Amino acid sequence: MLRIGTRKSALALWQAERVQGWLRERGHACELVPMSTEGDRILDRSLAEVGGKGLFVKELEQALSERRADLAVHSAKDVPFALPEGFALSAFPAREDPRDALVAPLAKTFANLPRGARVGTSSLRRAVQLLAERPDLAIVPVRGNVQTRLARATGATVVRGGVERRPAEGDPQGPLDAVVLALAGLRRLGLEAQVTEVLAVEFSLPAPGQGALAIETVRGSAGFAATVPLDDAQTAQCVRAERAVLARLAGGCTIPVGAHAVLEGDRIWLRALLGGPDGLGGVKVVRAERRGPAAEPEALGRSVAEALLDKGGAPLLEAARSQAEGLPAPKRA
Repeated sequence: MLRIGTRKSALALWQAERVQGWLRERGHACELVPMSTEGDRILDRSLAEVGGKGLFVKELEQALSERRADLAVHSAKDVPFALPEGFALSAFPAREDPRDALVAPLAKTFANLPRGARVGTSSLRRAVQLLAERPDLAIVPVRGNVQTRLARATGATVVRGGVERRPAEGDPQGPLDAVVLALAGLRRLGLEAQVTEVLAVEFSLPAPGQGALAIETVRGSAGFAATVPLDDAQTAQCVRAERAVLARLAGGCTIPVGAHAVLEGDRIWLRALLGGPDGLGGVKVVRAERRGPAAEPEALGRSVAEALLDKGGAPLLEAARSQAEGLPAPKRA
């Protein structure tokens, strides 16, 4: 019996059940082992403040280490670039659409958001890209499951006691003009109808691994052997190139890093960005892209990361690390 470690959120359970189905099709008996992670329990602070996305995988890795689980299913974008010794990402199944999605019930599109609009996101990567395009926006940190974040996007106004008003300045729990989420998660939960605009990769470069699942196992274990056949070679090549950017920059939730790879025959086209404060109260984003052999995704990722640093990313990296608790507050109109 293979035991599949998973978080308890609706999206995590959907992902684990999908892997469970694939394994059963291959003749493996398996069961889910749902557990709560520290990242799920701490919702009143940003991930950058409390330790990054690794908080979503730490308990699952502990279960693997103690043999309480044979494999763990993660969103690939949540997996830190450094794995514990003896652990492996044994499979990256075929990827869902990696793009970001805007949910803006009134404005509908990013271009139509009113000046000073309140936009919710828990991602520094998304925040720097949004602010680089629209410095007037008010970025509001939003944590919780997908449904909780969607509920915050109730439009530009709210009716309370028969009075229509905008949220008060500094009211963190008030309704938002929009939220930005991963399109893949919304699709997996059957919530794609809530999307009002899919953001182009050129505008909002995804997180490394976004849209892909990552199966983590102990190397050489029964879980490792059972899950290796679930690996999709094309997805794995692209995600490994993206994660190599992250690894070279030592990036996590405290560093705004984006990376998106596309397979072009036997070559990979990799685009990446690095953001951070510009020292003037705003943000700056540097971008780099290269093409390289699909057989050497990690080398391509490191090369693109070096290009980011050469184009001015090194000071941004240092500045972002020094301001790990968040971005500078945008100016309001």
